[in-house]
Amino acid sequence: MPAGLPRTRQTAHDRWRVWEHLSVDLDELKRLRRARDRMDREYAQPLDVPALAETAVMSTAHFSRRFRETYGETPYSYLMTRRIERAAALLRRGDVSVTEACFAVGCTSLGSFSSRFTEVIGEPPSAYRARDHRALEGLPGCQAMVLMRPRRAARRRSGASGFSSFEEAALAGGV
Repeated sequence: MPAGLPRTRQTAHDRWRVWEHLSVDLDELKRLRRARDRMDREYAQPLDVPALAETAVMSTAHFSRRFRETYGETPYSYLMTRRIERAAALLRRGDVSVTEACFAVGCTSLGSFSSRFTEVIGEPPSAYRARDHRALEGLPGCQAMVLMRPRRAARRRSGASGFSSFEEAALAGGV
């Protein structure tokens, strides 16, 4: 300990206060995860922030604020990204139209879906559907999921490659 600084003792009460704070955060994290898991499971259902906040047993404002602090995006943005991810998987198959994919993942507006798809994936859904996806056919589903995980188009425009390390390895023939 540096000279001149007072030495403080941590009491049992101080340690309990730290533990109490952590346990509250862990409980809150479990409830946030429960809402996030519901979005992952029920992405095609009409979900809104009040219903998700109810799942997390929180007020709407507190849920939105804590979800964003914890996961780095709003609940609505997370849900839409999951929907776009599922729509991209449908479009890669090639047997589903853009409109069918839009409604299959729970979106109700084709225009909003197309705008969001372009924002997240970096190209319009019709162009994505038309692209050749045969390179992914031999990959196990877990690797294909990692490779095709949506990334914001803004990140691609900012000079970053837009590819994950798994994608770079696959492009180089390493996966």
